[in-house]
Order: sequence, then C-alpha cells, then structure tokens
Amino acid sequence: MRYIALFLICGCFQFLFAQNSARHPLQTTDSIQQKKWVDSLYNAMSVEERIGQLFMVQVFSNKGRAHETKIAQLIKNQHIGGLIYSNGGPVRQAQLNNELQAASKVPLLIGMDAEWGLSMRLDSTYAFPWNMTLGAISDPKLVEQAGRQIGEHCKRLGVHFNFAPAVDINTNPKNPIIGNRSFGEDRDNVTEKGLAFMKGMQSAGTLANAKHFPGHGDTEDDSHLKLPTINFSAKRIDSIEIYPYRTLIKKGLASVMVAHLNVPSLEARRDFPSSLSKHIVTDILKEQLGFNGLIFTDALTMKGAADYVARDVDGSKTKSLVKGGEIDLMAFLAGNDVMLMSEDPAAGIAKFAEALNQGVITEERLAYSVKKILMAKYKVGLHNYSPIGIYNLKNDLNRLKDDLLYEELMENALTVVKNSNDLLPFRDLETKKIAYVALGDDSGSVFLESLKKYTKVHEIKADKLDEVIAKLQNYNTVVVGFHKSNANPWKSYKFSQKEMAWLYEIARTNTVVLDVFARPYALNDLLTVENIESVVVSYQNSAIAQEKSAQLIFGAIDAKGKLPVSAGPFFPVGTGKSYNSIMSLSYGLPERVGMDSDRLLRIDSIANYAIEGKMTPGIQILVARKGKVVYSKNFGYHTYKKKNPVDFNDLYDVASLTKILATLPVLMELEEQGSVSLDDKLGDLMPEFKTTNKKNITLKKMLSHYARLKPWVPFYYATLDSVTKLPDPKYYKFKSTEGYRTEVTNTLFMRDDYQDTIQKIIRDSDLLPSLRYRYSDLPYYILKKYLEDFYAKPLSEITEDRFYKALGANYTTYNPRKKFSLKDIVPTEIDNYYRYKEVHGYVHDMGAAMQNGVGGHAGVFSNANDVAKIMQMYLQKGFYGGKRYLDPETIDKFNYCYYCGNNNRRGIGFDKPQLGDEGPTCGCLSMTSFGHSGFTGTYAWADPDEEIVYVFLANRTYPEAGKNLLLRENIRTEIQRLIYEAIID
Repeated sequence: MRYIALFLICGCFQFLFAQNSARHPLQTTDSIQQKKWVDSLYNAMSVEERIGQLFMVQVFSNKGRAHETKIAQLIKNQHIGGLIYSNGGPVRQAQLNNELQAASKVPLLIGMDAEWGLSMRLDSTYAFPWNMTLGAISDPKLVEQAGRQIGEHCKRLGVHFNFAPAVDINTNPKNPIIGNRSFGEDRDNVTEKGLAFMKGMQSAGTLANAKHFPGHGDTEDDSHLKLPTINFSAKRIDSIEIYPYRTLIKKGLASVMVAHLNVPSLEARRDFPSSLSKHIVTDILKEQLGFNGLIFTDALTMKGAADYVARDVDGSKTKSLVKGGEIDLMAFLAGNDVMLMSEDPAAGIAKFAEALNQGVITEERLAYSVKKILMAKYKVGLHNYSPIGIYNLKNDLNRLKDDLLYEELMENALTVVKNSNDLLPFRDLETKKIAYVALGDDSGSVFLESLKKYTKVHEIKADKLDEVIAKLQNYNTVVVGFHKSNANPWKSYKFSQKEMAWLYEIARTNTVVLDVFARPYALNDLLTVENIESVVVSYQNSAIAQEKSAQLIFGAIDAKGKLPVSAGPFFPVGTGKSYNSIMSLSYGLPERVGMDSDRLLRIDSIANYAIEGKMTPGIQILVARKGKVVYSKNFGYHTYKKKNPVDFNDLYDVASLTKILATLPVLMELEEQGSVSLDDKLGDLMPEFKTTNKKNITLKKMLSHYARLKPWVPFYYATLDSVTKLPDPKYYKFKSTEGYRTEVTNTLFMRDDYQDTIQKIIRDSDLLPSLRYRYSDLPYYILKKYLEDFYAKPLSEITEDRFYKALGANYTTYNPRKKFSLKDIVPTEIDNYYRYKEVHGYVHDMGAAMQNGVGGHAGVFSNANDVAKIMQMYLQKGFYGGKRYLDPETIDKFNYCYYCGNNNRRGIGFDKPQLGDEGPTCGCLSMTSFGHSGFTGTYAWADPDEEIVYVFLANRTYPEAGKNLLLRENIRTEIQRLIYEAIID
C-alpha cells in the first residue's frame, strides 16, 4: 500500500507537470482554456462517471439493434468514456455514432483501427497501401501525406484516435499478426516512416497511436489466439524494438498501445501480459521514455488473458485472482489510462469503485488518467461537439485526392530487386516475343491488360507443366505474375510447392521476369533465383499495383523502391535497383499532370451526343498529357445493330492518318540520313517524272499541298463497267488467279499491272491552273512508289520493321484481316458503288484498296492507344521507349509552316492549326501543334506547348459516308476544346 501511495503521488505530480509542459502531446495551444474545461468537467462528474471514462468498448455498426441497444445501455448506466468501432459501413457507423454520442453525458472518445484509411476500409478493401508497401518508399513526405489523408478520413467519420501507426520492427517473416502492418525490419526506416505517418495524421487533427509496445515484430504466434513470448534480452529490446518510440515520443506522439505479449526479460512473472506489467508500462514507457500521452491496453479480450493473469511466478495457478474486472484493475495499476475492449466493462467499473473505496487506487491516480482522457477530448474538439454530417459522406471518404496519392505511393514503392543484364525496362520490343504466366490464387487480369498496352503479350495457360513449357518455346521473354489476395494484410502470401516447381522449370528454359504481387516474404521459400533474370516486388495485388507494375516493366515510370525487409538469403533489406523512365506512355489520373478529372468527363457528353445523333456508330477517344494517358474511353458499338461494343483493342481504319503514321516517318528518316532532301525535285528523285509537268515539284511543296496537284482522282471509276457500274471483268476476278493477285476484298481481285496504270495516270494528270493551297492525296501515291522502290519491299513491311514493332504498336497494321479476327476490326461502310458489300477489315479508301490495301495516303488500321504512341514519339522529338527514331531537328523541320505567308497553314505532311477563323482545330491551341484528320472520322493531334496528345477514332462512314455530321457538328474539335479547358496548371 505504501508503494502504491508513493506511485500515485508521483503520478499526480507527473500529470501536473505535464499540464504545464509545452511538450505534453495532448496539450493544445489554448492550454488555459483546455485546463479550465477539463477541470470543470472532471469536478462535475460522480466517481462512477470518472471511472467510466477509462473504458473504451467495442462497437459494430453491422450487428443490429440488439447490439446497439446494449452499447447504449453501457453508455447510460456505466458512463463509459469511449468506443472503438470494428466492421460495418461508413454511413451506418456515422448514424450509430451520432445516436450513441447523443446518449452520452460526456462526449465519447472514438477510436478505430484504420491503419489504411477509412474510405474503403469499411467495405473490406482499402484506400491506402499497407505499411510494408509504404516502407519501400524512399521519400518520407509521401508517407506523411498518407498519414494526413488517413487522418482526414478519420476526422470526417468522427474518429478521434486511429490505432496507427504500427511501429513494430518486423524481424520475423513468420509473424502472423504484424507482417504487412510493419514498415519493415530496419529500425531507422521504421522510425522515419512511423514519424512521418504520425506527423501527417496528427496534423489533420486525428490523434496517433504507436503500437504495439514494447515491440510485436518478432514472434510466430498469433496474439489473438495466445500470449506470444518475445525472448530477447532487455538490451536488445531497448536497442531495436523500443527504438522508434523514443523519436516519436519526442516529436509529440499522442498515445501508445501496450502489446499483448510476454517479455521475460522485462517482466519476471511467467506468462504475464506486458499490458498488465507495471515495469513495462510505468517504469519503462512512462519514466524511462518520459511518455505522458495516453496509454491504451491492447484488447483485454485477447484469448486466454485470464489464464495468464492467474499464474504466479513459479507457474502455479491462483484462480482466486480471476474475478470480474480484475484484469481491468491490474491494467490500470500497471499504468494504463484506457482499458480497451474490456470483456465486462460493468464488472470492471465496479471493481475500480471498490478499489477506490479500499484505497488500492486513490483519487489522485484516478484524476491522472481521467484528466488525460479529457485533455484528449478537448484536443480533438469534443468540447465543441457536433454530430457527424451524413450528407456526401461516402464521397468524402472516397476522394479523388486519395486515389491520386495511392497511385503515387504505389509508383514509389515498386521495387526491382534483381535485374540481370539490365533486362528491365523492356527495350527493343521488335526483338521480344513476350508471354505471361499467372501463378497464385488471385486475378492478374489488370496486369495482363496493362502489359498489352505496350506490346503484344500472350497469356499461356495449361494444366500441366510440360504443356506450359512447350507453349513457351515460341517466346523469348516470360513475365511470371505471382498474384495473391489483396483482401486484407493477413492473407496467405506463399508460393505452393507446385508453383515453385513450375517457376524453377520456366526460369530454367526461358528469360524470366518474376513479379511478386504479395509481401516480399513470398521470396523466402525460393531455393534459388539464379535462373530468374529479373525480380520485381509489387507488394500488393490491387488494380493500381498491377497497372503501375506493368508500367514499371516497360519503363513508363521510374524504378525507385527499396526492400523494407529481407526477402530470403538473396535480397537483403534495402535492396532496390533504380532506373529512370525511358519515356513510354504511362497511365494515370489527370490531376497528376495538371488536368481536372471532372472537366474531362464533359467529353463523355459530347461523345454520347455523337453516338445518339447517329454521327458514328462508335468512338475511341484518348487524351495524354506530359507522357501520361489520362483519359481513354470507348463509346457506342461497331455498327448500329449494337451487337459489339467498342473495345480498347478494336481496330479502326484511320484513313488519312496513314499519311503521318506510315509514309511520313519513313520519309523523315530518309531525309535525316541524307538520302533525300525537302528541296529535291520529283524529276531528280524518280526518273519517270523527268519528262512530266511535275518534274520541278519539290518534296517540300508537294507535302505542303502547295504544288498544283489535283486533290483527288477516282481511280476505281475507270475500272467499272460503263453500263452496269460494276467492277469490269477486264480488270477484276472473283478469285485470286495468276495476274489477279491484288486483293480488293476477299471476293474481288484486281489486275496486278493496274498499279502501274495508277502511277501513269498521276504522271499524266494536269496541274491546277493556279498555285494555291489545295489538299491532295496524290503526293502519297507518288511517295509510296518511291519508298517501296528504295527499300525493295512493300510500305506495309517498311513501316512495321522500322517503326511499329519497336514502338510496340502491334495493333497498327495494313490489311488487318491477315492478323486479327473480324470481331476486333470495326467495319467502315456498306459499299454500293465499287465493292458492293460491307467493307470490313479492308481499307475503305478505293485507291488504297486498288493497291492491295497498302496506300501511302490510306490503309493503316490502328487503335487509339497505338496512334497515341506514334504521336507521343513525335511530341518527344523522335524519342520513345528508350529508342531514338528521329532527330529533334528532323521533327522541327517537318513541323514547320513554310508557306504560311501564302495563306497555307500546312507543315510538311503534318496539318497545322488554322490561320483564320476556320480550320482543323478548336482554335485554342498553340501554332507549334500538329496532327491530321481522316475521312472515316479519325483525328490525331499533338501540342508541344501543352504536351498534349489527342486521338479520336470513329467509323462515321458506316453504313454510308453520306453527310459528315461529325465535321458539321465540330464534334472532334469541340472535344479538343474541352481538353484544353481541363488544364488547371
């Protein structure tokens, strides 16, 4: 009793000193007002009300009225001071919390385990990454921001204490409780991240709680099922486990949770929980570390706690100690302030009252803890309590800013732990044949689809390993994704024996990138990684983690992460191979690049208006800024029959975009090599033009549409029967035969020598009477012939070999029927004037069709994502994906308006913004911008000033070309205007 009295007197003085100390973590800036409120409230309380403040009971918002009524009765009858919420939905929790707060005489202190945020936490998924993931991030400011936004979540839902961060040093990979909840195994890293998290959360007005003191990181036992033992010396615990607490306490940590652990070196009694140990709670935490914030027990309902309490030092049971409320009282006597999740709060409160009457505890000791609790209530604003606003709650807990931060956190966490021969990021895509193999028990579909955005990737599936190995023989690179459940941080993360056997064998026979979408400890069981060229740790299997990891592999984002824990004998803590982005397109949210998501959503309305107005059956739209695709959507169907919705991988006939996607880059390459010059004349380049009226036309003038060339020649018309207007048998066969191999459609084959006739018609054609701007396809007929003669191969092969394969533009091709299923190709017209059938998978342009589908002016099919790659390459002055395709000087030379003074806006091949009121753009972008449009409804534009790429693909010519309503209604340029209005930086 004498010892207890001395302890209580010391405690009282500690409290009084703390109240006058500027370092007290619960003290507010208006400390005088805070003290007045605390003293006034305390003095007005009965003894039972004071004792009740010490208890925080567990509440579920999804257990129904009987449970809620029980809690309400505890509040009314036992005057409990706080609630800890577990499970349920945010709106129901807010409504219940308002009801329970209204039932309490003194506002309730609300706590919650919301370590990864509340926006999704209540729906069984999470708003923020696990602590293990955050531990891989080098920049603590990002972790601080995560803490702040989690704190904002809590505050919005009326939660005052978030039981986070866990600052356990997780040195045991088999730890079933901590694991992903730890920032790692390095004490400095855990301290840095824990401090950042604490600072962020407390800056938002939510009080932090460092747990689980003295350290829960090295045990294989589940503390929910038994009392784990931490068998280390006091010196080791002081230097490792307790290390983070020193810094956090000095920096204003509001509270600590004492663990449900047995620590023999710190507590002599056998199997005695640390939360009940005076030496651990008072002597070490309060006195040695100088902590004077709130101290919470771990859950006093932990399984078997009473049995452990009932043991003496020699291990014998003393059952008489086990009485209602005994554990609560012991926790209080040990130095705790808040009894968390008492098994029987009523019994505990009664036990406290009895102890107070008997002098086991004194009024001073009671005041010490109760006043701290009241200080905390004042600090979180409960002196001016107002109910939680229900309106817009779900939106407030599912904010865009949280999605933005999650995306950035994952980008910074992804860790490359092995990268033999600099395999990553993938370059030289023309040399790679990539397969994907999924292991694990969760989906990797987002990862696969994200990989496919960069190049052709095939998923390999089979029931037997030998079948997988056989199929992989056709590939030279294999990405193995190990996908484990992201439902919660405690889900299984290990490879099965079968999966390891498959991995070893796949790696033995192939070049492999292993991507682990689970905690790093998954690598612990691997016996070797010798044959695995690259290993990526992605930490979690969320959709964002999968998307970002694919971007990392292809070099769209930097590799920055560092392992927060050792992953087996091969990868020690701190391992992380860094590399910079190789300037491939990445994908993310608009705000990351200074654009507004809501404003971009207005594009949907115009696109839908175009669909509903039957201006086109379907549309693909893509917007990128600063190298990041921020808007990519599909609208409508392949046709008005509405059977096939437009998909991201569907191919459109891009019509005249072919000019800048196929012919122009090949010519630019030759020009910078010195093989041609923009001042070269046709008569010098092509001998057949020496004696024509076009011999002195330069490439510069021809490609600027300033050469008096006819705008269009209907070559096909001369091959129709003059009476029936059907294809003349003199020129066509219905089957491919000798001399008739030029495939117009699968039922119409043209004479092979007619392509020479086309060239002769062009050479012999008259020039326009005056020199002025006049758009013409003829230059691209001429250049196609020149380029194919130069390379001695078709233009389709030239573009694929020199550009498309390397760019990963595998959905960009001539004659798509030869490579793709018709269900993936959007039809362009029901032809009733030449081919007399649905044009599906064949080029719409008649002149290109007469050239076996390969025209210099038309014939390319593509999707929006691939068109964006080529436009981004131009925007980046000829560089993309780690490869230089063209020199910056070449891009500038072709993207220049040489005849603007003559009222001709065109660059060399590229279209440019209008010079007057009418033109090809919204009139709201810079004169450095460039692009092109296509007859089928397509449009692609790039703006170096704002670093924007915009792609619009449509089949407005289906079922018939008719009136160009897309053009008449300015649909494409109105969307362009909205894009620029969405810029906010």
